[in-house]
Amino acid sequence: MPITEILSRNAAIYGQETCLTEINLELQDSHHVIWKEYELIENNPAGEYRRDMTWRVFDEKANRIANLLLKRGIKKGDKVAILLMNCLEWLPIYFGVLKAGAVAVPLNFRYTSEEIKYCLGLSESIALIFGPEFIGRLENIYEQIPQVKTLLYAGEHRPSFAESYDRLTANCSSEEPKIRISNDDNAAIYFSSGTTGFPKAILHTHKSLMSACQTEINHHGQTREDNFLCIPPLYHTGAKMHWFGSLLSGSRAVLLRGIKPDWILRTVSEEKITIVWLLVPWAQDILDAIERGDVKLDDYDLTQWRLMHIGAQPVPPSLIERWKKYFPYHQYDTNYGLSESIGPGCVHLGVENIHKVGAIGKPGYCWEAQIVDEQGKPVARGEVGELIVKGPGLMKCYYNDPKSTGAVLKNGWLFTGDMAKADEDGFIYLVDRKKDVIISGGENIYPVQIEDFLRTHNAIKDAAVIGLPDKRLGEITAAIIELKSGQDCTVEEIDSFCRTMPRYKRPRKVIFDQIPRNPTGKIEKPRLREKYGAANLVADQIKR
Repeated sequence: MPITEILSRNAAIYGQETCLTEINLELQDSHHVIWKEYELIENNPAGEYRRDMTWRVFDEKANRIANLLLKRGIKKGDKVAILLMNCLEWLPIYFGVLKAGAVAVPLNFRYTSEEIKYCLGLSESIALIFGPEFIGRLENIYEQIPQVKTLLYAGEHRPSFAESYDRLTANCSSEEPKIRISNDDNAAIYFSSGTTGFPKAILHTHKSLMSACQTEINHHGQTREDNFLCIPPLYHTGAKMHWFGSLLSGSRAVLLRGIKPDWILRTVSEEKITIVWLLVPWAQDILDAIERGDVKLDDYDLTQWRLMHIGAQPVPPSLIERWKKYFPYHQYDTNYGLSESIGPGCVHLGVENIHKVGAIGKPGYCWEAQIVDEQGKPVARGEVGELIVKGPGLMKCYYNDPKSTGAVLKNGWLFTGDMAKADEDGFIYLVDRKKDVIISGGENIYPVQIEDFLRTHNAIKDAAVIGLPDKRLGEITAAIIELKSGQDCTVEEIDSFCRTMPRYKRPRKVIFDQIPRNPTGKIEKPRLREKYGAANLVADQIKR
């Protein structure tokens, strides 16, 4: 059954019930906005701080955009790109594209003009729906994307090169379009994170999307009483595929614009949130704010909050130990996945396995996983190899890229590029990205192990370990360290702290700096290699 039928079902059964709420707590300059007791009382150019949508309105809006696209000549299989910040319009537009039989192409809101142009060309998108934040970037390129025949603008103050999404959809029918969609039809193109170069276009079918719904609800048991807090960007598979559990269960969700610890905790309290998916940096920020006294848990009603889960990157065990100290009654889960495997869930820890914190878990619902050597043969328990997965949410291909597709899809298995090992109970632990492994003097060094160790230091907020060229050893390890606010630390202190590690794993260089992460929480190591790969490094480093 295509995922669009779930939306139609919810509209028929739960039509008058709220399904989505957008909360905007982003504080403006004090000269323009005044806040009082969680209410905006004057001059918010973005509109009300809180907007709601019912299942019936959601479905009707999706039908209107579908019918508009069909009127514009969009055919089954055509590509329609979406470039929006998280907002109440995002998901109805996405489902409208699907209902038209077209392929939804969500774009990263951090893309530059050139990256937008590249991804529109790579995906062969012929239509684009965008928001006000992107007018400037599109002004630079709209004459260079002639294949994009339809440019629809969602917002006020429409630019001259686009048409009004709101005005045009208002004149379209809210009836379900008569487009037959099958599970095998193409549904969406997602882009790889681009942390290793230009992003690849990842093509998924309706079967993939539906499998994500079933995996998510099997893992986290969403019911009609749940309320999911969605903070990460909707263009990425992670946030949306977790929300699919809300879609399948017919339960509420809240889209929060902003990641400040107080905003997250206030929203959980005020909106009676039961499930929150966080990225590692946001969980760290909440804990740091609690420990600094910036937020006080007694100020919030968090009694209904039953589950916190994390994904998108390796999770330091020390982080979860801290979390359980302040939130001892929370269920906790780790989710592992890739956009190529329709997001999180192909491997997951499971809320019943808190004693295995540090592992990403076991194969998820309807998934298989193996750890293999360079020849593709399974390795022994405890040995490091490449993690491969197989399941109903595998991508169809990298769009128009058979060479790259063949490099990762082999005999029905996706070769993830992640190095991992399994313990005696079959729980899988990530060791590192295959491309991030450092080979120093013939030794394989896995940065994640060093990063996890460094984050146990009381003064360290975040750490990234990269390999830098070295004439004698080939590569040496460099640790980029971000300190907690108000904390001081020296290179000598880090050196002393690392004495308990095997000598070959100890960082040869220490650099104090901020850790760049992309919107899904992954460390942008290519940026760090580019910044620190030159011979003249900053003074905050030491060579041992």
